[in-house]
Amino acid sequence: MAMSPRNVSIRTYHVGFGDCFLLSFDYGPKVTKHVLIDFGSTGIPKGIRLKKRMMNIALDIKQRTNGRLHAVVVTHRHKDHLSGFETKGGKGSGDVIRSLKPELVVQPWTEDPKVGTSATAPGRKQPRGGMGKHIAALAAMQDVAQQTLSEARRTRFLSGLRPQLSFLGESNIKNPSAVKNLMTMGKKNSYVYCGARSGLENVLPGVKVDVLGPPTVQQSSKVKKQRASDPQEFWQLQANSMRLATGGDGSTPVLFPRFVRSRGSNFPVNTRWLIFHARSSRGAQLLEIVRMLDKVMNNTSVILLLRIGQKRLLFPGDAQIENWEYALGQAKYRDILPRVNLYKVGHHGSRNATPRTLWGMFKNKSKLKTKAGRLQSLMSTMEGKHGSARSHTEVPRETLVRELKEESDLFTTQELTGKDFFHDTLVTFSGGRNGSPAGATKRPRRPTQRLRRGAPSEGRRT
Repeated sequence: MAMSPRNVSIRTYHVGFGDCFLLSFDYGPKVTKHVLIDFGSTGIPKGIRLKKRMMNIALDIKQRTNGRLHAVVVTHRHKDHLSGFETKGGKGSGDVIRSLKPELVVQPWTEDPKVGTSATAPGRKQPRGGMGKHIAALAAMQDVAQQTLSEARRTRFLSGLRPQLSFLGESNIKNPSAVKNLMTMGKKNSYVYCGARSGLENVLPGVKVDVLGPPTVQQSSKVKKQRASDPQEFWQLQANSMRLATGGDGSTPVLFPRFVRSRGSNFPVNTRWLIFHARSSRGAQLLEIVRMLDKVMNNTSVILLLRIGQKRLLFPGDAQIENWEYALGQAKYRDILPRVNLYKVGHHGSRNATPRTLWGMFKNKSKLKTKAGRLQSLMSTMEGKHGSARSHTEVPRETLVRELKEESDLFTTQELTGKDFFHDTLVTFSGGRNGSPAGATKRPRRPTQRLRRGAPSEGRRT
């Protein structure tokens, strides 16, 4: 086997609103190592059955890897990044991935089941109020998400906000089946933070892996400042108050046990005005809460920079500005980020997941589409699912997409239609004992990297 890979083929799967990337590193004749980065979805275009699509992708991964997956990376706990790992009595897409017996499963430090409540970083015993309390706060946040989702689905007066509340609530709820599967499917588990060793170096010879995020509580000054307001207590109180208000099961309120339920508009005009605004305020409050939750969860996202020869591949999951700020403040990362050759666009194309500071660093950007070595970018997304153009929060953000198209070779999953459900991008490396001349890059001609058809038809096993 070659000391380093000759090339990597990145298979971008069309999961709708979500992420799923299979990296296949070619080391020479009959030696290929495969790494899966995320596998989840919270929405799919009309006309496609989500469960069937996820199963087709799982079966394609099995075929592509010849039944052997070397590593799995799950950047964070959002449903659109891990729902595909859910099991179903041996018949779910997560069961298929489990059968590939990965050697290593990489997740953020916030998923480590061994973290105690007295630590501020993995393996370090610290005074009270550290990392374990932060993890407890994340668990309470997901409890809030579940309560919000239940309230959004059952309450008529939230109908105007229901799509946003349901999306954010569903994305942030616990996915116990997938989480348990990930904890036990690999021979080893690695829970990483900025500067930690991922373990991927042992799986992928010749590949250097930098973990740029997420920061630990001890590393991030922003997290420390947030600790002063005790977010754990806030989220636990919020979860408890919502349970009280709904009876714990989303049914009968228990705050007022002798209440009489009223229907219709049999209230004085001034009372109806108060009721309307109270309900509107409640909806706005819930939306703000789940937006805060979504932001915090995204900032637990793993950021990986893969270095092979002269090439740099950046996979930041859904990391947003608070996560990025710590890494961008480190001189060693500021030195290597400008040379990124391939960028997996953060958070499905949201503006604050590609900080201007980061975008400004990339030296391989170019408005000349024929320029050799031009930055390549991959984006997995779905319009109309998150945010709104009216408030300039739409995902993908139109201004970012315009820049990606103008200054990089962009592929977006929205280019895949019909039964096509994956797209391959080939990156070749330099040096090593693999026969590639130094600096060689295999750049497919436009129309970009050719669109590849997955299975002949949805549901057919390949």
